[in-house]
Amino acid sequence: MDLPVSRELVIPATELEWRFSRSPGPGGQHVNTSDSRAELSWDVASSRVLTDEQREQLLARLSGRLVAGVVTVAASEQRSQLRNRETALQKLAVIITAALAPDGPKRRPTKPTRGSARRHAAAKTRRSETKSLRKRPHSE
Repeated sequence: MDLPVSRELVIPATELEWRFSRSPGPGGQHVNTSDSRAELSWDVASSRVLTDEQREQLLARLSGRLVAGVVTVAASEQRSQLRNRETALQKLAVIITAALAPDGPKRRPTKPTRGSARRHAAAKTRRSETKSLRKRPHSE
């Protein structure tokens, strides 16, 4: 099943790789006999559906999640393999959508207000007085 990420980007099922294993999640005795955990992998580095700009952006933004250019998500929340497959597809779509989203507006640096600077200085003074009261009395 193809994975629609956005109107412009649809990942074909041939590029998605599935692995299934026993799930540590819910299911009682059933969980010990079925491979309900779904693991979905997609090779970003060699994908044919991405433009060069999209590939560079994904490789840069997902660098912490990628292993040899492949992004992997796992789903074991549900009892059935089918639902875990759907959950894995949704997780991958969310990750890719967030990584391809444009940057937000740049932060404009601002100065602290005069009142906040005054409160900050007063708090430092109070803290200093509290600590100085903990010292041993100075004998002369």
